[in-house]
Amino acid sequence: MQMISSRAVPFIDAQSLTSGEVREALFRDGDGSFLLYLRDGEQESGTQERVMLLDLREALIWLNESVQEQGSFWE
Repeated sequence: MQMISSRAVPFIDAQSLTSGEVREALFRDGDGSFLLYLRDGEQESGTQERVMLLDLREALIWLNESVQEQGSFWE
């Protein structure tokens, strides 16, 4: 498995109005499939983690998202 790209996306929590940061990383598996790892919050607090299987088209969309669109895979 190879990491293709990673990024941090800042956000403001709507309930507490505190700032935070989500982490996203795109990996390519040996068979050509793509995995997107998503993590919100800090490691010491309660975090939410997700792993999504992406096809090539979705991986390219994630890689080419504009700054305003980053974090869209959380929805």
